[in-house]
Amino acid sequence: MREELLELIPEFDLIEDPELRENTLRAWELGMTEGGWTLDDLQEMPFTLLINPCPVDFVEHTRVVVLIAIEAARIFAEHYGDRAPVNMDFVVSGGILRDVGKLLEYERDKNGAFIQTREGKLLRHPFTGMELAARCGLPADVQHIIASHAGEGEKVTRTTESTLVHHADFISFHSIKNLAQTKTLVSRIDR
Repeated sequence: MREELLELIPEFDLIEDPELRENTLRAWELGMTEGGWTLDDLQEMPFTLLINPCPVDFVEHTRVVVLIAIEAARIFAEHYGDRAPVNMDFVVSGGILRDVGKLLEYERDKNGAFIQTREGKLLRHPFTGMELAARCGLPADVQHIIASHAGEGEKVTRTTESTLVHHADFISFHSIKNLAQTKTLVSRIDR
């Protein structure tokens, strides 16, 4: 499964630190195993349950978020240099793992639709993702990115890496949400 996962999400290989790369892969594999998911499932799984139907799958969204965050980090490095240092490995690892908890938050119902698990309603993916990362030995900086990437992060001071991943995530989310809206706005006055 590992080779296929690396083909599906080649951004794992952008993590330069071998231990961080290995632990990031382990967290993803652990989430898949505990959630009972296959690689094919990931390409069918919507990245969010808040957009229905969702035109983007879990893997596509993960890759786009990572790539947006990387580009933002490169711009920081180019323009700010050492004044705003960014750990690119943390950006990539955190970007890949920020939604890994959804592998425990989602399940399929009897009709094959993706739904939120009871546990997912109690502990959303920022919590379960952080827990998976902790069990796999990922550093607190990466756990922080996972824990603070969504609304739960509004209560903490985000690191630069977390801020970049958070905004990359919401650039993708809001853009796809806007594309998915098919309502035709019509106004009529009856007299």
